[in-house]
Amino acid sequence: MADHSALVRLLRQLTVETDRFVEIFGEKQRMHRTDLNALAVIMDARWADEPMSPTRLAEALHLSASATTSVLDRLEASGHVERARHPHDRRKVELRVSAKALEWGRDFFEPLDAAFTRAWQRFGDDDKEVIARFLAASIDATVAVRADLAAKPGPKSSSPDPQ
Repeated sequence: MADHSALVRLLRQLTVETDRFVEIFGEKQRMHRTDLNALAVIMDARWADEPMSPTRLAEALHLSASATTSVLDRLEASGHVERARHPHDRRKVELRVSAKALEWGRDFFEPLDAAFTRAWQRFGDDDKEVIARFLAASIDATVAVRADLAAKPGPKSSSPDPQ
């Protein structure tokens, strides 16, 4: 049975390996890491059937409005994201992952999806339910701690006061 430390190490290893995998996608698509994160947030909103706006994206990525605009400009120029007017309120902009980007993502991530499917076949439905709850709880814990850390001021500078 895995103890707490072993689970933390395994989660960290999974995070590092998936980061490495995603970095390869970013290199092949010539995308910045922030662009990849933005694309993932926009895609998650799509799967949740929640329209994503530039403001919500900025909040999710903890970026300024101008930095978010730069990210969206790059994603739009590369054909990954489309900006569309809200169907009922033309003042609002919705962000959508393009069909082309979804196709690129499917092509690149299909081998990993197939490998996960093979690896997970040895787990029964009850095991997968436990794993899903474990992962969801781990994500929730990470989000909560990240929010707490983001709200705290950074360390004070050790450099002398310029006055």
